[in-house]
Amino acid sequence: MSQQTPMGAPACGVSHLTKVFGSGEQPVVAVNDVSVAIAPGSFTAVMGPSGSGKSTLMHCMAGLDRPTSGDVYVGADNIARLPEKAVTNVRRDKIGFVFQSFNLLPTLTAEQNIVLPLDLAGRKVDKALFGQVIDSLGLGDRLTHRPSQLSGGQQQRVAVARALVTRPEVIFADEPTGALDRRTGTALLEYLRQCSREQGQTIIMVTHDPLAAAYADRGLMLLDGRIVADLPHPTAEQVLSYLGQAAA
Repeated sequence: MSQQTPMGAPACGVSHLTKVFGSGEQPVVAVNDVSVAIAPGSFTAVMGPSGSGKSTLMHCMAGLDRPTSGDVYVGADNIARLPEKAVTNVRRDKIGFVFQSFNLLPTLTAEQNIVLPLDLAGRKVDKALFGQVIDSLGLGDRLTHRPSQLSGGQQQRVAVARALVTRPEVIFADEPTGALDRRTGTALLEYLRQCSREQGQTIIMVTHDPLAAAYADRGLMLLDGRIVADLPHPTAEQVLSYLGQAAA
């Protein structure tokens, strides 16, 4: 059973996290002794060039991948030390996911995709919360449509609704605007920021987009598996500068 997060404690975080792929003479150190704490209700952007370790860090933090060493906390739970079944329960009860690829089931309607995590957990739909999420994302007239009948932006909003309807403590978003046009992406980022500021949900977003990162309260810059900068209220110009330095 997952534990409650103590008052004042981080929503999630890692301590001396290292993730190594492969073995032998040339192992790949994707994340190298990273320690960071994420405050409840904050919106954090994780950035870096391709191969910097940002997606691997997120996957470890979200319990989708096991670290080679170190600790991973979601609330009071150290999921790096828990058996897989217990990790699955923490993901179900505390975490929401928004992926660039949407991961919607093609045979289900939008509504069925949104409530699927609740169905799998045997939980009832909170109709008030469901209505609030649907209204906020403008999906009221799309609930009976299947993914093939939706635009890319609408599919992404369905994926966001699916992540939010379980009322997770932490939402992980992996390049959530990568497949969206600028207008739709901006609306999604504004909604994620609203979830952080008004609902108190913790957002951790991996992105390569400096404009997207500027919506966050905090920017973590990764290079070669390490955090090389921790920016409060990052601007697009700051992010571009750091990315430029990393590419040099």
